[in-house]
Amino acid sequence: MDIKEIAETIKQNNGTLYLVGGAIRDEIIGKEIYDKDYCITGISKEKFLELFPKAKILGKSFEVFEIAHMQFALARKETKQGKGHKEFRIETGEKITIEQDLERRDITINAIAKDVLTGEIIDPFNGRNDIKNKTIRKVSDAFKEDPLRVYRVARIAAQTEFEVEKETLKQMENLKEELITLSKERIFIELRKALETKKPSIFFNVLRSANVLEVHFKEIYDLIGSLQPEQYHPEGDSYNHTMIVVDKSTELNEDTAIRFACLVHDLGKGVTPKELYPHHHGHDEKGVKLVENLGNRINVPNLWKAYGKVASKEHMKGGIFYKMTPAKKVQFIERVAKTKLGLDGLQIVVIADKCSTRDIKEEEISFAEIGKRCIQEINGEVIKSKYPSIEGEQIRERLHAKRVSWMKEEENKCRN
Repeated sequence: MDIKEIAETIKQNNGTLYLVGGAIRDEIIGKEIYDKDYCITGISKEKFLELFPKAKILGKSFEVFEIAHMQFALARKETKQGKGHKEFRIETGEKITIEQDLERRDITINAIAKDVLTGEIIDPFNGRNDIKNKTIRKVSDAFKEDPLRVYRVARIAAQTEFEVEKETLKQMENLKEELITLSKERIFIELRKALETKKPSIFFNVLRSANVLEVHFKEIYDLIGSLQPEQYHPEGDSYNHTMIVVDKSTELNEDTAIRFACLVHDLGKGVTPKELYPHHHGHDEKGVKLVENLGNRINVPNLWKAYGKVASKEHMKGGIFYKMTPAKKVQFIERVAKTKLGLDGLQIVVIADKCSTRDIKEEEISFAEIGKRCIQEINGEVIKSKYPSIEGEQIRERLHAKRVSWMKEEENKCRN
């Protein structure tokens, strides 16, 4: 059964089927639509299940129906009954209009509907005009009833690259105390979606503008005002640098875990005493614990935390790899190659870090290829075949020494 057939069946029973929310917004903007949500007016839950008995019922607090991998909800009204994202009384029924359903939504560009059969656009809050002006604006003062909207707005701003208007930012700030009621999982979902965009920095900048960044992203907030040596960082403080780096990372890869590693690579600078500015000695080591703290607070996957810790601990050494002695290079390569981030992943972090503010030579950031060749060409089997009588720690010592010799030979080849 396709969507037109479903819409026709609903129409024949005095109902109307609408495409709503982000799908309409993206259609108007001209973006590819991935998720489609449908809203039904004019019929009850019982009538819907009578018409579509094979529909799956999803959700607990509010029921959503699935037919052929498409999701449908009855038009509804909501009444706030307590603090948090879930404390609502929900009312559905055949008398609730599409305009009433749209009125409960968060921002005007999401409060648009389209009749599936006629194509008629329902836009009671001028969402199309805000799309034209690239503005994110709350639908009504009911915005303040759901704290999750703070993170949704910041994420949608990153996705659309629209500007959040001042009154909406004020409403977001008014929700600051309620943000702690949100589940870690919901915050992580919004972060992940923001990191999937071309400019994740917008997500954090919007939260900063709303004065709520420190609630769940304290380690990033602490980078604000953390001064750096101007000759290396003309972009300003550690926060500005981090925002440039995370945006640069989106040009280099699509792996959100690596983008997270770029986001957190300099967290250690946020705990440097001000009297030591603009220097941040030891920030690479200090950042490891901060990555753990942030990751636990918003429930990021263990893989993300592992990536972030390596990025924090090793990015400085990766940035000076070309200056190292052959022995130091091999130590670095052997250490990083064993991590989950690996040489390729760390090189992306280093490229984003160093290329964020200046042009650099390829030799300053290239260590993954030579590192992988060193490990592959000089491996345990090579040592065992040459020294069959040794074992255990002796193999590791011989292997390391042979790799150092190999690295020296490679450097001599480059010089000649």
